[in-house]
Amino acid sequence: MLKPQIHPLLGKRAAFYTLGCRLNYAETSTIARQLGTVGVERISDEHHHVATLVPDICIINSCSVTDTADKKCRGLINRLHREYPHALIVVTGCYAQLQGDQIAQIPGVDLVVGSGRKSEIVPLLTELYRDRTKQKPHTPHITPHKRLQHFEPSVSSDDRTRHFLKIQDGCNYYCSYCTIPIARGISRNGSIASLIAQAERVAEIGGKEIILTGVNIGDFGRSTGENLLDLLHQLSQVEGIARYRIGSIEPELLTPEIIRFVAETPQFMPHFHIPLQSGSDHVLRLMRRHYDTALFAKRLKLIYALIPDAFVGIDVIAGMRGELAKHHEATLAFLMAQPWSQLHVFPYSERQGTQALKIRPAVSPTDKKLRVQSLLTLSIERHNRYCIACIGSTRPVLWEEKQHRGMIEGFTDNYIRVSQPYNPNLVGCITPAHLDRWDDQRQIFTTRL
Repeated sequence: MLKPQIHPLLGKRAAFYTLGCRLNYAETSTIARQLGTVGVERISDEHHHVATLVPDICIINSCSVTDTADKKCRGLINRLHREYPHALIVVTGCYAQLQGDQIAQIPGVDLVVGSGRKSEIVPLLTELYRDRTKQKPHTPHITPHKRLQHFEPSVSSDDRTRHFLKIQDGCNYYCSYCTIPIARGISRNGSIASLIAQAERVAEIGGKEIILTGVNIGDFGRSTGENLLDLLHQLSQVEGIARYRIGSIEPELLTPEIIRFVAETPQFMPHFHIPLQSGSDHVLRLMRRHYDTALFAKRLKLIYALIPDAFVGIDVIAGMRGELAKHHEATLAFLMAQPWSQLHVFPYSERQGTQALKIRPAVSPTDKKLRVQSLLTLSIERHNRYCIACIGSTRPVLWEEKQHRGMIEGFTDNYIRVSQPYNPNLVGCITPAHLDRWDDQRQIFTTRL
């Protein structure tokens, strides 16, 4: 009688480390679930820096949006190799896609898997464990970016309240400073029917909030002949999901119809994340962006006309090649004249293979640092002003599972972080909270029910 074969990964422990965007978080969760089906136990992730158990496998889902992101990944690889010298280290994600050969040479790395092959991590690890006694070269498993055309569905399920649902992947824009189209491939998406099914499963396990994620989510429907507005309409009909947030969306794809839908639909929160990148039309042309400042201002005007208390986060890049001092001043002047709530500021990072490298002049590191700081200062002032204006108001808060210094935390509908003394009965509940005191150092409200 033949003995049943035991899967090589059964009983292994895996630690997960996610770098970069919300899309990566959704994909990491999917990888963890796939490994769980063959008996791999998830023991820690980026939220638990010290694993209570020693991992057999460390999986890094990497980012490569900046040179700093690349360095952070390399540093993490080196740290994990020192701390867990006997663990297998797997590197996937955008950095793995772009620089797989380089990563494969780093001591400790056992497996490199590109962006389009994350769903193959289970069989690749299985083969690696079966053949671990053989000394094989660690050849990266990379699909050329022009062949990255398959949509791999992902949804995070690491939190009992907030979930990230991947609705789209890839980008066709080729902005002059960006490597994402090479790292992620062409724009593609899941079907509305498949995404509704995933949202329904989130509701079944008790999830209350879904954040829609992707590389260029406003381009949703390109590969299925559908459109984002139809997806939003159908998501709003899913029973059990109390909240949706639209992730980062390009200003020209954030149509007036979408803004009106959010304003009129209770399930969609008054919260937008819109990349501006520069308040200078000259620099926007150098970046090969698909809009100008007039269109951006028009979108903001409509948002605040329909949703006066909306929270709007804006991405800005400081120190782009070709950005002179006058262009930076134009960005500051544009931002000071517009309504918004917070900036996400990124120093321009030179990326190999991008068209921006041909642009002259380059901004000095000193000037770039000063420009970043001026934007961050403006952001802090504006965010504090937005939150202080909310003092004394009552907003619905979705309370999260994690506990911090004896306090439970959560977000209001308009994306303000709130805390109060920990009560386990509140986890996953949405309750009205009176916003009492704004802590501008910790960027959080303390409140009472």
